[in-house]
Amino acid sequence: MSAMPKEGDLAQEAEVVWLEDPEDLDYVRQALDKVNTRKGKPRYERDGRLIGYTNLTPNAARRPDSGLFVRRTFYLLPHDRPNQPDDPDCPYKVGSPLEAVDPRTVEPGKAGAKTARSQGAGRTMPATT
Repeated sequence: MSAMPKEGDLAQEAEVVWLEDPEDLDYVRQALDKVNTRKGKPRYERDGRLIGYTNLTPNAARRPDSGLFVRRTFYLLPHDRPNQPDDPDCPYKVGSPLEAVDPRTVEPGKAGAKTARSQGAGRTMPATT
């Protein structure tokens, strides 16, 4: 599936469920996953941790090509900045991965967006000697 969902991919979303408070996170990664269910916590098979997911409307249709539903998941990998905010070697001390969005911009049926917060604006790299 696409790393960055388009609005049409999300038309059947009913709600976003957060497993952790998104206010505490600069960014989360978002992905479209093919799953067997319209709602409930999906199986998570990536490194890192699941932060949230979407539930679909009761009449959401399965994909004709796979017979599965497409739902968004929100997650962080172990090396992401929200996991290591003070680590000078964090690869995303400034900036964020392609699929990362500010969780405060996530709504059902609407793709999340990058913001100054998700990009680490205002953060400075420690001086090296």
